[in-house]
Amino acid sequence: MTLQKQPHTYQLSARGLKNLQGILSFLEAEGLLTTITTPVNRKHEVAGLAKKLEGGNALLFKHILSHEAPIFTGLYWNRELLSRIFQVETEKLPFLMADAIQNWRNNPVPPVVQDSGPANEVISVSSEVDMLQQIPIPTQGLDEGGPYLTSCVVIAKDPETGVRNTSIHRFMVSGSNRLTMQLDMGRHLRDYYERSEKMGKPLEITINNGVNPAVHIAAVTPSNAAQMDEDELGVASTLLGEPLPLLRSQSVEVEGIADAQYIIEGEILPEVRESEGPAAEVTDYYAKKDNRWVVHVKAVTRRSNPIFHTIIPGREVYNAVGLMAEASIFRNVSQLVPSVQAVFLTYGGCGFYHAVVQIKKHIEGVQKNAILATFAAFPSLRRVTIVDEDVNIYDPIDVEWAIATRHDPVKDTIVIPDAIGHELNPMTLEGTVTKIGIDATAPFPRPRKFQRIQLQQVDISKYEIK
Repeated sequence: MTLQKQPHTYQLSARGLKNLQGILSFLEAEGLLTTITTPVNRKHEVAGLAKKLEGGNALLFKHILSHEAPIFTGLYWNRELLSRIFQVETEKLPFLMADAIQNWRNNPVPPVVQDSGPANEVISVSSEVDMLQQIPIPTQGLDEGGPYLTSCVVIAKDPETGVRNTSIHRFMVSGSNRLTMQLDMGRHLRDYYERSEKMGKPLEITINNGVNPAVHIAAVTPSNAAQMDEDELGVASTLLGEPLPLLRSQSVEVEGIADAQYIIEGEILPEVRESEGPAAEVTDYYAKKDNRWVVHVKAVTRRSNPIFHTIIPGREVYNAVGLMAEASIFRNVSQLVPSVQAVFLTYGGCGFYHAVVQIKKHIEGVQKNAILATFAAFPSLRRVTIVDEDVNIYDPIDVEWAIATRHDPVKDTIVIPDAIGHELNPMTLEGTVTKIGIDATAPFPRPRKFQRIQLQQVDISKYEIK
């Protein structure tokens, strides 16, 4: 698959898609939004119903018991929704995002900061803050430790340089103005916090709910694409087609997203840890309860008629991370193995742990190089499967067919013990895990017995089918 520029698909603002309200109107007009009008409970019921409908249309829960604001979910669980928003073929969606990063590098457009905007139409500060009364934050898993923010974009500033960082983290509500959160190892936000903590200072942040997909994409930009001294919010400006508007905060020196639905202003406290979890995580397991980092909430601002956005564990998380990671893996691996055609981080692999890589073999052995290069490009991976160009990497049945008919476990398996693993995977012990590479390609040159059956190509639109 060749990376191609998509110069006319970035203009989200010009197409009325600069905020969640515009996105919902677009999805409804395109028949891609399902509205639930029955009143539902934000504790367990929203997530349970969403899970039943996962992978189809996005969902809007119009009536939440004991709260006036609706809840929206499902924006990222179906790649077709995003491809329609960005006007690109679904298979090319990861590469459009990668091209946006490259365009940002070539022509950076910084955000603009303003005093007022939609996200601070209503302001609550200090003793007025009561998050569960003001925001319909759901509890998802039956055994979760409490209500969780799962889709919010966090903005912080480097305590020494002032450069903004944007990322996504989970937050559990532990009080009217208190959150506990997870800070993953190796993330820029954790580095910011640890340096602030050494100074004896809290790290100020804004937690932005209900942001445009352009902002979400900026927040999951891989660290190898946006270094610590770069403000990746410029990626959002590129996708919007105009500078991203930010708001000056009421109580902290970090800005919020002007078109968000809610902005929570707070500070991560130094030398303070409190109970967080269990938490439903990307692995579809619970992250165990433990003492973790604490956020003191100083203010909450919102739109006058906000829509709360949540992500439930499953396909939404897999796509939200996988789309950017796939493009990053493709770019890095194709520099070493030009025969790479495409990359897919599977749903069964949680969008983190299993990459299926399609190559067009021109020489025997190149597939082994591709396996090793893929592991190097994305260290969270536990499994890499290499297939030929005649295998549909998005179809798990086709991939399993390739493994069943082209993989010899004795000579086509690479096992890498004691490699660095992803801390949220329960198979990672003391930071390390065993990884496996599977060569499911046919021999080169391909013998006749490995040639797939070919059928006539037809245009189904030309047939009367009742």
